[in-house]
Amino acid sequence: MTTIDLNSDLGEGYGAWPMGDDTAMLDVVSSANIACGAHAGDPVIMLATARAAAARGVAVGAHVAYRDLAGFGRRPVHVTPDELHADVVHQLGAMTAAAHVAGTAVTYVKPHGALYNTACADPVQADAVVRAVADVDPTLAILALPDSELLRAADRRGLRAVAESFADRAYEPDGSLVSRSTPGAVLHDPDQVAVRVLRMVTEGVATAIDGSEIRVRADSVCVHGDSPSAVAMARAIRTLLTAQGVEIAPFAPTL
Repeated sequence: MTTIDLNSDLGEGYGAWPMGDDTAMLDVVSSANIACGAHAGDPVIMLATARAAAARGVAVGAHVAYRDLAGFGRRPVHVTPDELHADVVHQLGAMTAAAHVAGTAVTYVKPHGALYNTACADPVQADAVVRAVADVDPTLAILALPDSELLRAADRRGLRAVAESFADRAYEPDGSLVSRSTPGAVLHDPDQVAVRVLRMVTEGVATAIDGSEIRVRADSVCVHGDSPSAVAMARAIRTLLTAQGVEIAPFAPTL
């Protein structure tokens, strides 16, 4: 039987401001990328989200980011490698502690937004992120685009490199993600997205924004939790994949 992980970016509210329906998403996904306070999230939300994930047997990942609350971590931030290393150590430490108190553990790290895009392309930024993860806990996995600098850095440092595809983001012909500033970059139709993910998982193929067919490789598929149709998309994906004999399970074991 084919098995795939379904992940989502969760815990992205801040104080009194909620973001997405985390409770509903945690009933569908198998892994939760929990914001660590840099682009979103706060100590109360981090702990509550970790507890909710633990109660459902959902794997917990640290969703580290550039320190940019106002921009939701989607703006490039110019930092030195040592500054980025320290910031990732700080965020990962906080998430590790929250997960421990919640009765679970962080099992992987996935950068968010601008940090994800930059570190996937820039070997210097990628190495700073992965060096921080390795320094904190070398048993953690790194989740990122296949053939990215992030996964290459993980391989070099002996960390598990996990390839990710995106259910609700359009791809360029070279396999990179289409910029959010480009029309059509974010997909919203649950049924169309579900069919797209089924092809990714069973055929290793996706249609790029220009209509060309590209190869994709994924151990995990992401549905962004902040999208208005996120829950409907996640449910449609899980329903279709399960009906086609694909099992949804975390790529990293939970406690």
